Amino acid sequence: MNIVKQRVTMRDIARKLGVSSVTVSKALNDKEGVSEELRKKIKETAREMGYRLNTLAKAMKEGYSYNVGVVIPERFIGDTQSFYLRFYQHIAKALDHYGYCSILHILTAEDEEQLQLPRVYNERKVDGFIMLGQVNKEYASLFQQIELPVVFLDFYHDQDVDCVLTDNFFGMYELTNHLIQCGHREIAFVGNIYSTSSIQDRFLGYYKSLLEHRIPLREEYIISDRDEKGKYIDFVLPKNMPTAFVCNCDQVAYHLVHTLKELGYRVPEDCSVVGFDNDIYATLAEPNLTTVQVNMEEMSDLAVKMIIEKSKDRNKKYGRVLVKGQIIYRDSVQRIND
Repeated sequence: MNIVKQRVTMRDIARKLGVSSVTVSKALNDKEGVSEELRKKIKETAREMGYRLNTLAKAMKEGYSYNVGVVIPERFIGDTQSFYLRFYQHIAKALDHYGYCSILHILTAEDEEQLQLPRVYNERKVDGFIMLGQVNKEYASLFQQIELPVVFLDFYHDQDVDCVLTDNFFGMYELTNHLIQCGHREIAFVGNIYSTSSIQDRFLGYYKSLLEHRIPLREEYIISDRDEKGKYIDFVLPKNMPTAFVCNCDQVAYHLVHTLKELGYRVPEDCSVVGFDNDIYATLAEPNLTTVQVNMEEMSDLAVKMIIEKSKDRNKKYGRVLVKGQIIYRDSVQRIND
């Protein structure tokens, strides 16, 4: 026998809490006339009871779609790259919390090059966009010209666009400081410093740490990991090997550890290796990587709040919002100053 679950109504929530249906409606639709404490209690009760807002009716009444487009360049979601898909999960969850739906758009290299806007924009299916992962400058400029609000997530350009970033500079600065405190002075940076704003900022954090400790920057210690299109390339290691490698992300660090082992080096006994992101590659690597954890949840929540507020008020401005990361200490660093 099929049991059809009855749809929970505002009246059901009101009856459970001993308030009026009007009060419940105001709380769920973020209207004035309800205290913040009661609003929170009503929303929690609604979630517990499985209440779902009738988004279609609400959209028709208020003129919003209650959809947000999330654009990810396809080069960031290849077979071995899960970082941005995990990010997307956090965004979708945060949007659902506010009664919004996410529409994922995979931006192909061809569309990016030819400056093609997503179909959901042309069909007016979204109230705004979250751009997740760096696009080229021309495509970023194109999105500045559309009439819908946009938030960049995990990257920025020199344009005046609201964005949410992990504090790449300070995170890598602290991580490099940690290596120096462990006795390392011959430290290489692994990453194409012309590739993304995140890699550049991580490189500058590494460089600041070297400067503060009077350690000269050696050109042969800047090792590229990818070409200009973002495709990973083989590492060209220096003749005089450093004692430590600072990698721009965990995936690159994972591949570097594998390369070093193939060449006969032991990690961390011969070379220490650190990464950035604290994604799955940090624990797949053997040994597990010391890295900087990116707070995806907080960054996603901030980006979602910003895009919703901007869709309601086009004059809202946030600028660049930084979220601090946290060093996760594991087994890939050898102390050499004992």
